[in-house]
Amino acid sequence: MYRYTDLDRRFVRARAAQFRDQLQRHLAGELPDDDFRPLRLQNGWYVQRHAPMLRVAVPYGELSARQLRQLARIAREFDHQDAGLASERGGFGHFSTRQNLQFNWIPLARASDVMDLLAEVDMHGIQTSGNCIRNITSDALAGIAPDEEVDPRPYCEILRQWTTLHPEFAFLPRKFKIAVSGAREDRAATAWHDIGLRLHRNAAGEVGFAVAVGGGMGRTPVIATPVNDFVPWQQILVFIEAIVRVYNLHGRRDNLYKARIKILVKAEGQRFVDAVNSEFAALLADPDTAPIPQAALERVQQHFQPPPAPPPLAAAPVGTPLPAYTRWADRNVHAHRLAGYRAVTLSLKRAGLPPGDVTADQMEGAAALAERFSLGELRVSHDQNLLLPWVREDELRALWLAAREGGFATPNIGLLTDMIACPGGDLCALANARSIPIAAAITERFDDLDELHDIGDIDLHISGCINSCGHHHSGHIGILGVDKDGSEWYQVTVAGADGSSLSGAAVAGKVIGPSFAADEVPDVVEAVIATYLRERRPGERFIDAARRLGPLPFRHAANTARRSTALAA
Repeated sequence: MYRYTDLDRRFVRARAAQFRDQLQRHLAGELPDDDFRPLRLQNGWYVQRHAPMLRVAVPYGELSARQLRQLARIAREFDHQDAGLASERGGFGHFSTRQNLQFNWIPLARASDVMDLLAEVDMHGIQTSGNCIRNITSDALAGIAPDEEVDPRPYCEILRQWTTLHPEFAFLPRKFKIAVSGAREDRAATAWHDIGLRLHRNAAGEVGFAVAVGGGMGRTPVIATPVNDFVPWQQILVFIEAIVRVYNLHGRRDNLYKARIKILVKAEGQRFVDAVNSEFAALLADPDTAPIPQAALERVQQHFQPPPAPPPLAAAPVGTPLPAYTRWADRNVHAHRLAGYRAVTLSLKRAGLPPGDVTADQMEGAAALAERFSLGELRVSHDQNLLLPWVREDELRALWLAAREGGFATPNIGLLTDMIACPGGDLCALANARSIPIAAAITERFDDLDELHDIGDIDLHISGCINSCGHHHSGHIGILGVDKDGSEWYQVTVAGADGSSLSGAAVAGKVIGPSFAADEVPDVVEAVIATYLRERRPGERFIDAARRLGPLPFRHAANTARRSTALAA
């Protein structure tokens, strides 16, 4: 993974010192709220429902054990209050779908101390908020996936450095998100991003990017529009600058809900593509425009060299593997492009904690597993789990035993309870409804692993509001919290997809009926699953059956479940 240079460290520590000065002036009454707000947002600090929330950047999901231990320290020492709800939900972190980590209970008066601790381990919150280019995300299997054509991590790092505090990108009409994938399967949901980049090689073996623009969720879900099939890697920064310049010039700034680039792309169509290509040509013709030098790429690539091959495997032990180990190996262990290695997902989806949440002790435990089994490295996945990328095959059984001790070995990866969920109304000031109790109720309802494995692969996504932080649009089953006359209700969709091989082409799910009360949602999900089990063909996955059947059978089942819930009450 990328190791900070002295220049990187000086920059991050100077930024932390600037924030300390800004915070002190604010707390002293010298810097009014309206002036301080953009400064704290530029460093990742929000004001949420109960307390400030800090979003810590984890660039393209790569995290060291040392960094995770520091995050555990911050959770333990800062992320709590002394009374009320805060004490019940303090001392933890939340991994998001953007591969970042969020703290929800750090008092603002202690914020600068936290920024200093982050800087000690080469971390920060810069550009995790505000109308700027946010954290660059990627495939959690980047650099190790067997289907990978080009390792995207060096390009992600170049993008990270280039976009950080770039004046062209600091005050965009709205927040801006980029995802990069280098594999044949899109595990980074690139079609749902403002810019989606797909690395590949042309017929001559040259590396370039397929570029799509204008994807996004929210109240208007839009799939990104392809705008260029092959931009040479040397020119990708120029092409992105052309896109953002057009967006900066023509994007809506008078309406928050119409300010995302997806609205501009949808409204302008080919005119947008033509404007980008014209700007791109003008930038290339400018003698001051410089492509990425080969030496710069090679310098960054040195940080992402694979480890040495492990020694040959010893003969496998005689005997039948334990069923629990076999189930875990089938679900949580993934193929690797390097012989002798496997990637292993540490599940953060288990009863008692919301999806993506980890306590300080669990962070320490995951860091210890990474140090022992994965060369000190972890990845944060789009699905809010942690992944160990460098596990030797001959250490899988030992890892399983250690992961069970730490509570990370639930064999549910890709199954119904491996759900995505935002913090919702328990924490977020924007949410219309709570996500965490809904996730807990569904997890409790589907607590039989045999049943889950029989149901098979399903992406269940839950959002507490239309901002879609839980990516409900792309869920095979999506749940959206809505407000009706001050009460919490939930809209259910089926057959959404993020663009992976499991899901197929990216598409927004279809609504199945009116919204449901909170206590009806588990019954509705159960009815949807029962419909699939009754109607599926041999070997047919839920997403395929949902597309074949359409929304009507699921709508009928959901409404029947609602009536049954009402009668039972």
